[in-house]
Amino acid sequence: MTAAAPPVTDQVRDRVRDAIAARTPLRIAGAGTWLHAGRPVRADRRLEIAESAGILEYTPGDLTLTALAGTTLDEIARVTRAEGQWLTLDPAGSGAGTLGATFATGSAGPLAHAFGLPRDHALGLTLVTGRGDVVRAGGRVVKNVAGFDLTRLAVGAWGTLGAITELSVRLRAVPEIDVTIAVAMPDGPDGGPLAERLALVRQAPLRALAVELLNAPLARATGAGDGQLLLVRLGGNEPLVRAQRDTLERLGDSREVPPAVWASLRAAEPAGSAVVRLSARASRLAGLWGVAREAGDAGSGALCHASVGRGVVRAIFPAPRQDALASLLSRPMPSTLICESLPAPLWDSLAPGTAGDRLSTGIRDAFDPDHLMNPGVFGEPAA
Repeated sequence: MTAAAPPVTDQVRDRVRDAIAARTPLRIAGAGTWLHAGRPVRADRRLEIAESAGILEYTPGDLTLTALAGTTLDEIARVTRAEGQWLTLDPAGSGAGTLGATFATGSAGPLAHAFGLPRDHALGLTLVTGRGDVVRAGGRVVKNVAGFDLTRLAVGAWGTLGAITELSVRLRAVPEIDVTIAVAMPDGPDGGPLAERLALVRQAPLRALAVELLNAPLARATGAGDGQLLLVRLGGNEPLVRAQRDTLERLGDSREVPPAVWASLRAAEPAGSAVVRLSARASRLAGLWGVAREAGDAGSGALCHASVGRGVVRAIFPAPRQDALASLLSRPMPSTLICESLPAPLWDSLAPGTAGDRLSTGIRDAFDPDHLMNPGVFGEPAA
């Protein structure tokens, strides 16, 4: 399926060049569902991308699709599902989010356990840089010529190098069976039993699509059940899924839950929440889980979930308290800590910018010398 490409990229290029001439910073916006994430952007004018939507080319036989950046994930799911295929990305929020924003922010969800991050799905893209130039990287097929990987550089750059206007992505076949099993997990204060159980899960012969640990408040909020739970999404043919279900039953009390639990998990973040993400080696997950839960207990109850295979813990604070967040952010730990979102007044005091190193500055200057594209989103000083 191929459609004629509208002159979207040229329109975006003209708007960027107008902003350069007027030295007017731009806030790049897709559907606008994630504008609260990242540090506050110092720009009054928006560069709207969501108005440029549509699938440009879809080749089911190659498992590839090219779409404008403003195309929603729901629209891509609708079109590909008819061919028994899907784009295996499930970032926080909903399917109303756009393809461009998902890749620009590098946002991933539980399916990253089996399928990787957005950069692993990107085959190519078109970018309008902060210089007003149009750059095309990669291609529309799985096999591309090796060279400088501008595609992966732009994915996760939060628009600081330019505005993505078009993306080509890799698809997968929808599994014959797709079920989710909830397994009860230990919830003691010392974390020892949980660490042992998680070690058993990692060693088990599972080929799961997603393995996500939920604390009790989040399990209730998503309708998964009571108590701390492990959600395991299984996909494949009937013998494979049956064998994996038998494995999970040996790990503890387990039961099947409705597939809608994953959509509920994506939408679990209430408006105005603070979200902090911690990551380390998967073998250290139980320790990170304890740190997040301790901060949550001190901060009016965080909604915590963790990707067991990736070693990533995400803590959502529905009613963020500065003292609890400050305690978490200042605590030394052998991990990476990233603030996904904070109330605007707390960014400077709790999470000062970290994008001032020589490499980051050099790349930014090469693509956006005037720092007009999403200025401030990484905490970088004003140009």
